Amino acid sequence: MTSFTRRSFLATASAASAFGLLSSPGIAQSKDLVVGTWGGTFGDLLKENVDEAILEPAGWNVLQEVSGPVPRRTKLITERTQRRGSMDAALLADFDMHAAAKVGALEELNADNVASYNNILPFLQKKHSVPLIYSAHAIVYRKDLITTPPESIAELWNPAYKGKIGLSDFLYTSNMAYSAIANGGTLSDFEGAEKGVQQWKDLDAKLLPSTEAVGQALSSGDIWITIISAARGYSWNKSGIDLGWVIPEEGAFPAVYEAAVPKNARNTDGGMAYMDALLNPRAQAAFAEKMGYLPTVKNGSISPELEAQIGFTQAEQNRLWQPDLDFIMENQASMLDSWNRTLKG
Repeated sequence: MTSFTRRSFLATASAASAFGLLSSPGIAQSKDLVVGTWGGTFGDLLKENVDEAILEPAGWNVLQEVSGPVPRRTKLITERTQRRGSMDAALLADFDMHAAAKVGALEELNADNVASYNNILPFLQKKHSVPLIYSAHAIVYRKDLITTPPESIAELWNPAYKGKIGLSDFLYTSNMAYSAIANGGTLSDFEGAEKGVQQWKDLDAKLLPSTEAVGQALSSGDIWITIISAARGYSWNKSGIDLGWVIPEEGAFPAVYEAAVPKNARNTDGGMAYMDALLNPRAQAAFAEKMGYLPTVKNGSISPELEAQIGFTQAEQNRLWQPDLDFIMENQASMLDSWNRTLKG
């Protein structure tokens, strides 16, 4: 279900001009800015460190349209034929954003319309989106309940953990990638993935509806092991859950989340302002400190101590998979159908 959160203006239009966020002097601009995003902890983080800290003082009135990634991606793609869409900025995982870019739903981004564009780390730079956070979907586990770190993805199917394996419904793509690799597939061929998903069902794996639900299940001991971003493992550790995370020997699925401006946005200026705000070093530092996601910009700075906790060694970086985004785009509907049919049928 989609919901809206509205906050009043905190500054005048002159403040927006001072920040360079109005594109056409003398022309009245709508200051409402609709952002399609996740809710929960992440939505709160955006509200505090992007909306209230950067955009509202510049005169923008940010409205969060909260939904799951599948309906948000679907809306972004299906609305592209309409004269005006319902979002001015949309946040999605990289593979979802890739699908929207492929059908021409997104504005092209560059240093002319996003001031901080050239600060993006080169390996994360794209033409139709900006990276707001990145980490990796690793194996996260309760250290007090699983005392030997799981070195292989095979541990995700260990019969000793029957009834204690947790799977985020949101992360079905990453979960199926793990399942494919475990069963002889590749990132361009998910053959074997359904077999692994069926094995999870046989092991009474718990299907959880949100990231927050995964954290709650780990906290209660309802689950012991899961696939979730290493960043989440860090942030939940801070809340007092005794968690470890590993990049297994077979590798791990990158966790890159991006933002884009629909071509038919009602407020393109606002969307571009949002892109720039997400890349602000202060916002990037907050993403790192509060949620454990690594900065996506060259001028982002975190302490060596934090880097040691949330970063990846060179060996771990070398093991991160390179997803075939075209394959995922072409097969995502069938993957979701297989996922739902096996675990929910």
